[in-house]
Amino acid sequence: MTVVERREIALVDLLDRLLAGGVVITGDITLRIADVDLVRIDLNALISSVNAQVPSPWREME
Repeated sequence: MTVVERREIALVDLLDRLLAGGVVITGDITLRIADVDLVRIDLNALISSVNAQVPSPWREME
């Protein structure tokens, strides 16, 4: 085993790294029976942190 393979990363550290840079998740799911599409789900998600340099896309509610 190399040093990289033995390195353990806590879930909190992983989430911190992902949110700092942002993550884009895309995917398609199709439920099909006998070559007939019954349900189709398209997934598009952007997960990112929001701070002063990257403002929230939603306006403040007062």
